Amino acid sequence: MTTDVNKENKQHNLPPQATRKHHLEDYQATVNSFNWDDAVSALSKAPTGKWNAAYEVIDRHVEEGYGEKTALLFTNGVRDEKFSFAEVKNITDKYAHVLKKNGVKAGDRVFIFLPKSPDCYFTILAAIKVGAIAGPLFEAFMEEAIKERMTDCEAQYLITDKELGKRVPLKEIPSVVKTWNIDELKDEAKWIEDDEESPIEWLHKEAGMLIHYTSGSTGKPKGVLHAHRTVSHHYITGKWVLDIHDEDVYWCTSHPGWVTGSVYGVFAPWLNRATVVIHGGRFDAQEWYSLIERFGVTIWYSAPTAFRMLMSQGKVYENYDLSSLRHMLSVGEPLNPEVIYWAYEAFGVRIHDTWWMTETGGHLIVNLPSQVIKPGSMGRPFPGVEVGILDENNQPLPRGSVGQLAVKAPWPGLMKEIWKNEEKYKSYFTDNGWYISGDTAYQDEDGYIFFNGRNDDLIKTSGEQVGPFEVESKLIEHPAVAEAGVIGKPDPIRGEIIKAFVTLREGYEESQGLNEEIRLFVKAKLAAHAAPREIEVLDELPKTKISGKILRRLLKEKEVNKMRELKGESVV
Repeated sequence: MTTDVNKENKQHNLPPQATRKHHLEDYQATVNSFNWDDAVSALSKAPTGKWNAAYEVIDRHVEEGYGEKTALLFTNGVRDEKFSFAEVKNITDKYAHVLKKNGVKAGDRVFIFLPKSPDCYFTILAAIKVGAIAGPLFEAFMEEAIKERMTDCEAQYLITDKELGKRVPLKEIPSVVKTWNIDELKDEAKWIEDDEESPIEWLHKEAGMLIHYTSGSTGKPKGVLHAHRTVSHHYITGKWVLDIHDEDVYWCTSHPGWVTGSVYGVFAPWLNRATVVIHGGRFDAQEWYSLIERFGVTIWYSAPTAFRMLMSQGKVYENYDLSSLRHMLSVGEPLNPEVIYWAYEAFGVRIHDTWWMTETGGHLIVNLPSQVIKPGSMGRPFPGVEVGILDENNQPLPRGSVGQLAVKAPWPGLMKEIWKNEEKYKSYFTDNGWYISGDTAYQDEDGYIFFNGRNDDLIKTSGEQVGPFEVESKLIEHPAVAEAGVIGKPDPIRGEIIKAFVTLREGYEESQGLNEEIRLFVKAKLAAHAAPREIEVLDELPKTKISGKILRRLLKEKEVNKMRELKGESVV
């Protein structure tokens, strides 16, 4: 855990683009002067002790005179829709009144199971307006995943549609007292008078507002509950990291059923009064580029897998006018340097990697638009955030040493609790106040932090520790490799050897010669001990459904099972 990483940086850093003035220009001066109370003071009611995230997200802008500004642009490839902030306020008010009239009260759990659509966003905000805890569910979830989450949270209410509702095993979730089909909710909302008083419930900052479930490699999904106080974190990171200005058109490709789709798809952009784009279809390179051109998207937040898929499509982007793009960001897993260089060449725009987790509630380590990007780095700590690289005894290590990536608690976005699991919540924190992320990393002399791997992903080969991400990033620099997943394969002599699973770009075919060429490429570019001893070509790598994270755990399980079969051992 204390390996020194003083590597020669053979790749070039990317300077900031001097195209405009950014909200945060001087990083160090801001770090020296920033206080989290500054973020709260920029909100409307929160500084007076009255908290409601939905009010700050939408209603505040209408009351401040921006009701006619476009809040939302939606397309699903068939139809387009457009809503102003005043229209969003009116719709969410009416939905909130319907919820109230049917008994929904502060602290109740309202689950939303809808496709990525305006109503998905509206119903989340309506639930929060009445003081309920909103539980968005990803539209690809099937019966068991839905049942696990709603049962654990003792959900009382559900908003869905006719198709998705068929997947919800209501008879097995006895806590549910009422379900709305979205069309039924709309019909009820028509009867709400426009002059009804506001349905907003004012709450304490620690009141729960949003719950997302996250799962690790073992155990059932954990309910991560966030409180209304998190919106101050969402607001200030939206201003400084997303760099939202009044004229911006902002597109986050994630569904609100995942924390990125909620925090940086709904809250952060609307807290900063952006025009938000929702795309209701699946990934399609031509459709995505067309959307950017048609809506004039200026800020684009997506995932490394999506960018790698676009990169593998070649120069399709040349058929579209993407000149509106000024700022791109990435989240979900570490961003390979090669993808950053590709985007810079293709669009003339840098991709800014960001690091945070469901449990952290907002950005903690970031690349800012006004600062240098070191490709491969997650960036530097957000102002107000203290990051540590710790040893096995949870003590800080010197710069350049690999260790546990930790953050000094608390901060406004930090989860309020793990639902009904105090023991699990406490397990995230050390006795001396550090939040342990489960990632390993190192910090260079300039304060930039480089991801090394998950604690359980680190490869220990012949006495050396190798982070799989570093090898994967080098592999996809080879012109034949589209994607790569790297694991440590058990070996009786070396402890582990490095094995790479790759998919090939169009025009390349698997061969022993190509595999050796790829291996030597990594050896020459990285190091001999980091070069894969085995390379296996797959048609597709196993990934999570939405963020597209490569599931190294499944690759390793497959490899270990194969070894057992060869030895004649049973595989459970």
